[in-house]
Amino acid sequence: MRTTRLLAAAGLLGLSALLASGPAFAASGDDKKERTDAGTSFRTATEIEQGHKATASASSGDYLYWSFPADSGQRPTVRATVKLPESAASSGAKWRIDVYDGLRRRQSCMYGMQARTAAGDSVELACTLRTVRAWSEPWANDPLPGTYYVRLTATGLRTADLGQPVTAEVEATSKDVGGSAAVDGTLGDPLVPGSKPSAAEPEDGWSSGWWTDRWVWTGIGGVLAALAGVGGYTLTRGNGRPPTTPSGV
Repeated sequence: MRTTRLLAAAGLLGLSALLASGPAFAASGDDKKERTDAGTSFRTATEIEQGHKATASASSGDYLYWSFPADSGQRPTVRATVKLPESAASSGAKWRIDVYDGLRRRQSCMYGMQARTAAGDSVELACTLRTVRAWSEPWANDPLPGTYYVRLTATGLRTADLGQPVTAEVEATSKDVGGSAAVDGTLGDPLVPGSKPSAAEPEDGWSSGWWTDRWVWTGIGGVLAALAGVGGYTLTRGNGRPPTTPSGV
């Protein structure tokens, strides 16, 4: 039983070291001011952080652009609210958001109301992307770690509705999917625009997909297997020579 206790202690120490080697997910005390502007192209997209809302005043017919970082294992969701003046509330224009990755490839939405026709004084839109992968084949269109662009615009505007003042609010958040979406590979570098060296990145830096909770379950499985092996050996080895057996046998 002493051997069992020693192995159990060693396993717990190894698991603790494994958990300690992962990134620290500390609560952020960042209270940066919300952005109150938007870009008009990919090159001038306004950088925002996940969890921080951005607002912008514009005119109907404008193309508004924002960008945010997304890392492997995250499933980003972009939400947008457009507030319309009373004169344009019943214009029948369709507002939509599109999300592009660092290579400016349009990413499809898993679910969410990506486009909606204006039927009141505000329009609410949402787009949830597929889970960002740490690695992908060159021919695939999978979401990869890097910068993502959000484009908000209206289509089908009447001439009389062009130039109407509108207010847009955008927010990007992510759900951490974890090891269930992990792949055996890493991307050499995140897909960030080369012309913007100061592009935003996650608070803890780019993980490149090496850490997932799959490591935790692998460590736990190893410890349990070691304990099962020691327990099986202890049960089957017996108590040595029976006391009634002659010493010469």
